[in-house]
Amino acid sequence: MVDFPFSLPHIESTPKRVRVLFGGEYIVDTTDALLVWLKPNYPYYFFKTKDVPQKYLVDAFQSQKHHIYDIVVGNRRAEAAATLYNDDELEGLIQIEFSVMDAWFEEDEQIYVHPKDPYKRVDVLQSSRHVRIEINGVEVANTTRPRLLFETSLPVRYYIPKPDCKLNLLVPSEPTTQCPYKGIANYYHVHLPSGEVVEDIVWWYRTPQLECAEIKGCVAFYNEKVDIYVDGVLQPRPESPWAASRRASAI
Repeated sequence: MVDFPFSLPHIESTPKRVRVLFGGEYIVDTTDALLVWLKPNYPYYFFKTKDVPQKYLVDAFQSQKHHIYDIVVGNRRAEAAATLYNDDELEGLIQIEFSVMDAWFEEDEQIYVHPKDPYKRVDVLQSSRHVRIEINGVEVANTTRPRLLFETSLPVRYYIPKPDCKLNLLVPSEPTTQCPYKGIANYYHVHLPSGEVVEDIVWWYRTPQLECAEIKGCVAFYNEKVDIYVDGVLQPRPESPWAASRRASAI
């Protein structure tokens, strides 16, 4: 894992035009947005007060450090969706909750989940390495044509073509998650011959984003929870935010 190279919060300008759509109106349309890292994982968009028209902001509550607003457009209301910071490095800046808006755009491209981190790379490389995956001693995948996904600060993910998996053990589950780099992920449970069910331990992207198109038709298993052998060598299980959780929104 790579240490975050800046102190927090870290603030940078961006040359991109950023627009925020809610209730059929662009409540923000600016070329003066800021990328702000409140935590190392990824940045958020923050806006100067001049770029968020007051007519959309309705007082919700206030503390010593924050002024919270509902965002209201016509008969649409997003409660506590805007936060004006009143102290420290973020004073005078407004953060809008990404998930409660209808859409976000960088230039004319819609973005999802959160802004992409300009310091992060995601590379997918085809490989001929021999990858075997076991869950509780049961082989669930075996391939010599994996796609290796390298993402800054995260473990290497081994994407396996579906025909090289024991598909009879994979049962679709309902949840989906979303990643700004890869797209919308669907999940599988693994039903082992013993009757044990390991929930949501496999994911795949039906229509991955263009930058990760090579993982289409492949599945990945949580390195943190399965045994992965690469060229016959058992790989150590990495420490990551997913070691204990069942799943997360960006894998």
